[in-house]
Amino acid sequence: MSLYYDAVSVLTAPASTGGSFKSRIYSSRNLKSSPAQIYALVIEASKWDILLKEVIEAAGLLKQEPKLTPLLALLLVHDHLLAKNGIAANANHPLRQAVERHKTRLKGEFIKARVRRGCASIPDLKAAVLREKQAAQGLLGGCSTAVYPRWVRINNVRTTMEEQLQSTFKAYTRVTSLAQLGDKDEAKLYVDPHVPDLVAVAPGVDFTSSPAYKNGQIILQDKASCFPAYLLLGESEAWSGDLLDGCAAPGNKTTHMASLLAKHAAGKNATRRIFSMDASKVRSKTLQKMVTAAGADNIVTVLPGQDFLALDPAESRFANVTGLLLDPSCSGSGIVGRDDVPKLALPVAASTQTGKSQGKKRKRRHDDEEETQPADAAAAASATDENEFSSATLDPDRLTKLSNLQARIVEHALSFPAATRVTYSTCSIHLIENEAVVSRVLASDVARSRGWRIMRREEQPDGMKVWPHRGVRTESRYGDAEGDGGAAAAVDLSDEQLEACLRCWAGDEEGLGGFFVAGFVRDESLAAREAQVSPRMDGDKGGSDEDEWEGFSD
Repeated sequence: MSLYYDAVSVLTAPASTGGSFKSRIYSSRNLKSSPAQIYALVIEASKWDILLKEVIEAAGLLKQEPKLTPLLALLLVHDHLLAKNGIAANANHPLRQAVERHKTRLKGEFIKARVRRGCASIPDLKAAVLREKQAAQGLLGGCSTAVYPRWVRINNVRTTMEEQLQSTFKAYTRVTSLAQLGDKDEAKLYVDPHVPDLVAVAPGVDFTSSPAYKNGQIILQDKASCFPAYLLLGESEAWSGDLLDGCAAPGNKTTHMASLLAKHAAGKNATRRIFSMDASKVRSKTLQKMVTAAGADNIVTVLPGQDFLALDPAESRFANVTGLLLDPSCSGSGIVGRDDVPKLALPVAASTQTGKSQGKKRKRRHDDEEETQPADAAAAASATDENEFSSATLDPDRLTKLSNLQARIVEHALSFPAATRVTYSTCSIHLIENEAVVSRVLASDVARSRGWRIMRREEQPDGMKVWPHRGVRTESRYGDAEGDGGAAAAVDLSDEQLEACLRCWAGDEEGLGGFFVAGFVRDESLAAREAQVSPRMDGDKGGSDEDEWEGFSD
């Protein structure tokens, strides 16, 4: 029975807890049940909530069993009616008995609900409920047409796109737009035009039990998260030199780099290394597991618990590092959708039920969700997102500190002796973490002295070159983020430099959340030109940021 109490505690946790819904379940130390069981129960119950609410209210369960809370009743009735093995508790447990005492009425109301929807089977009923939920969300959310599919990346270390199209996706029908994917029972496949070896299927499709997933042949990774490695390595030429992922856990971007290297090196005797690290030893264990699952142990060297800023770029083992990928901690303000805390439609509590009057129930409809305290959508992440900060608790001071840290990390990367390319990315919508960091880095001493500039649009790989959404000069798309009614922040970047920055926006037809990525390339001619200019005096603008960094406040 602890499964249901644990699920309730997770759903009612404060929104300020931070991190994605799934990550909070798996990292919690106070749960007695399996995190996988808790997550599965909540997600499955959320797919049926409006029907379960209807059944529970019609059966009068909460009125007759006052010890049951609306949320607990919904979870228990879900398993009673829809789980293969019923309620996961001893037959003599009081809460299980509280539901099973009314099994005849609950079953009868469930059948009536199915008949009202004209559904002959449970799968048909589930699809009908999903359509009702989508219609309700469209009305409440301004009829948004955004589709957030399940993105799947083919891992070239273990397989190829051609092999997967003939095996894992053999029964899938190719479609030409995300809007055509339909629901998860339709087996449709969209091949992405921007990132090689990336496909999309309908939301909710589960690959975790498939041989391809278990063997590391496919990796579940959101499209935007694939931009940094692809922008860094491209697709047409073998990479020269070693690579380094400075903020790597859980490992999607590291394994994507390994996949791109494997594809480039097919049939060639190329030896390349990827150094991958995370400052957290706990997260480093996850990183190592993902690298191993992807079959990339012979390419990737994991440095557990290593802080990127503590690395010495002049160390001999990094002498051949020519490319660095940086996805540092950020506000996470661009994260949307799949794994945020479900907002369950709950049955009316017994204290508010005064008979079977539908009108009286409807008067309390605004209280249906008061049992849960879901996090804001922007604070939640899919199982593949790599930032754990909750944007709901951020203030301008914290954004400034994040921006300071991000700029320091990029500038540190530019100091590696052999480096020729660097990519920087965030899952943030805020200008201060994105274009403002680029502007600040380009103006830094290390960038100017070593000849670093932005990777121009025409230099980007084909898929990135045609990506339509580019950098912005102000916060205008999401409103002024700098204060109450104040002037919008702006950055001192040229039109060409803004064109070089790539943006993703939540709520459009691309099926992504908010994301930003920019590439930097080393141009020796710029370094030579800078060397001819008189060195700036100490204290001039563009010096070290050490005095600005104040650390994070808890």
